[in-house]
Amino acid sequence: MNQKEPEQLQTEMAKSLRKAVPLFLMAIMVLAFLSFQPVASFAQVSGADKPIAGTTPGGTDNAANSSAEMWRKIRRGVQATTTGQNKMSGQLMQSEGNDWRLTRTGPMLMYSSWAILGIIMLLCLFFALRGRIRVEGGLAGKTIKRFSTIERLAHWLLASSFICLALTGLNLMFGRTVLMPLLGKDAFSSITIAGKFIHNYVAFAFIAALVMILILWFVHNIPNRHDVMWFLKGGGIFGSGHPAARKFNAGQKVLFWIIILCGASISLSGWALMNPFTLSMFGGTFELVNQIFGTTYQADLSLIQEQQYQSIWHALMAIFLIVVVIAHIYIGTLGMEGAISAMTSGDVDIKWAREHHSLWVEEVEASENTTGKKGDGEALQPAE
Repeated sequence: MNQKEPEQLQTEMAKSLRKAVPLFLMAIMVLAFLSFQPVASFAQVSGADKPIAGTTPGGTDNAANSSAEMWRKIRRGVQATTTGQNKMSGQLMQSEGNDWRLTRTGPMLMYSSWAILGIIMLLCLFFALRGRIRVEGGLAGKTIKRFSTIERLAHWLLASSFICLALTGLNLMFGRTVLMPLLGKDAFSSITIAGKFIHNYVAFAFIAALVMILILWFVHNIPNRHDVMWFLKGGGIFGSGHPAARKFNAGQKVLFWIIILCGASISLSGWALMNPFTLSMFGGTFELVNQIFGTTYQADLSLIQEQQYQSIWHALMAIFLIVVVIAHIYIGTLGMEGAISAMTSGDVDIKWAREHHSLWVEEVEASENTTGKKGDGEALQPAE
């Protein structure tokens, strides 16, 4: 029996994947559509308590006797007069908490799961259609230094802390639905309590790594004219050849600023959640937006409303960053040949470097030829 060549087998496997993946995606979409059940909002379930066409709650026509305005304030979480130091001790009722609960356990869970599963399925489809991005003509066997030790340390500190935060955070979001039925309440409780402490303390490592990469790579991620051409060519998907780029191309710059800005936002909202009832960032933001744009967002948020907004925002930013990082992990490992070594050994193949970052290679070689010393990258050396 004749044995097929490895390349022929890979071609046949790719053809099979191309046929199977679309069917798989269609099946998932059909199941999602059939299982979709809109969650009723608080406005729908509590509409009887709200005034309609100028009437008052309870069906009475005597507004003075109904004290409607007083009860509206109480439902919004207005504080009663207290003599203690704790401002929250006067909280009588906070109906917006039901809005927060319904959002937290309904649309947020559904759309978050769709986002994570969706990016995984899209990457599977892309890999089936495009395959691994390989170096034309194969690797050269000689390498050039791309990232120093301190750069790799900052990257892996950020990566490891983010993965830890993502796993413990996803447990807080999905654990009751997914893990508790499997593990039982006692085991789930122990895991979640430990995860909460891990989440709180690892957050400081994440913030430190975020500051490190901002200092190390800020100058390399300032947009320039080459980024326009990179986007026009779709990073090399359209046209022939790879667009020229310096140390970071336009796609990597977008990733960098997403991580910096979203990471900073997650850190601020996380700090507010770790120190409850001390910050009023949303109320201050709404007030500023109202002044600038003439809008009418509610700026006089109660302290508990601030915490609820922080909780929702923290989760949304985290899910968005998880989706972005999943795509980044795919491109840096399975999706592109020769990329992973940049963050392991710090060296990359010279042909890979010239294909994806040709201007950076020219700058390194020019620096070495001018000074006689090793610049941002090291002189060419045989790959081990």
